[in-house]
Amino acid sequence: MLDSDMYIPTYEDMLEAHTRIQPHIRRTPVRVSDYLNELTGAELFFKCENFQEPGAFKVRGAANAVFGLDEEQAKRGVATHSSGNHASCLSYAAMKRGIPCNVVMPRTAPQAKKDTVRRYGGKITECEPSTTSREATFAEVQAVTGGDFVHPYNDHRVIAGQGTCSKEFIEQTDGLDMVVAPIGGGGMISGTCLTLSTLAPETQVIAAEPEQADDAYRSFKAGQIIADDAPKTIADGLLVPLKERTWHFVSNHVREIYTASEQEIIDAMKLTWKHLRIVMEPSSAVPLATVLKNPDAFKGKRVGMIITGGNVDLDRLPWLATA
Repeated sequence: MLDSDMYIPTYEDMLEAHTRIQPHIRRTPVRVSDYLNELTGAELFFKCENFQEPGAFKVRGAANAVFGLDEEQAKRGVATHSSGNHASCLSYAAMKRGIPCNVVMPRTAPQAKKDTVRRYGGKITECEPSTTSREATFAEVQAVTGGDFVHPYNDHRVIAGQGTCSKEFIEQTDGLDMVVAPIGGGGMISGTCLTLSTLAPETQVIAAEPEQADDAYRSFKAGQIIADDAPKTIADGLLVPLKERTWHFVSNHVREIYTASEQEIIDAMKLTWKHLRIVMEPSSAVPLATVLKNPDAFKGKRVGMIITGGNVDLDRLPWLATA
């Protein structure tokens, strides 16, 4: 249940965000594959957010938060906790504005993501790979730095920024029957719901989640937030639980949540690398994995698939670990 004073972003907030962030993001392309269309029996459109400069959609929400700060707060910089992509995207946006950025990251986060954060000037404090450790360590860091807390997803500025992706997607495809996106904390899904509920209310929003980190699926079925503290999956961007703002959008607008096994995620990742010929991370493969697993739900439909990121450690690809 939402606190009475918790602000929920509006469609107008998304439009303002799109104007604010346009100088700092890319309007990413949409790719199609005849092979994947034949394989699934659906018409698939892939929105390539892995082509953002920091390699992930999260630069949208991060840029909206950073460039929306007043000058006094900007002097103290920003701070966050993240398993990787939000950390790198917030560091990137902070670098563009010339302000400090402090991030708390699990010690198990992929090295490629840590390297990206540091390349953009972010200062990393490591924590144990659990939600409890992440939030406790962050509280200590923020107390010292005084930076504005930009939550990875439970932040109205972040959700409004993520919603700009679906605005572009609808414009680039002349309409879709469904949009499928990965779900962890629910920032992208919430932004998708925010935008499509007004811009294209006939378009269904579907969430895709790893079986080994399926707290959103269980929350959706139970009608209340169920949080896991330390799930384990190769989809490292989907390890965090829903929060109040994102649960609002999930519970009110998401049509269905489907899950996929670790092997199904790996197989889908291989397919997209081979047939779309682009680099994507395991979290981004979960939507295709669920479409392949549930063909009857998508057959004959125009389906938008959001490739949320492409930051992978090329020395530790998941199919090499299982070979």
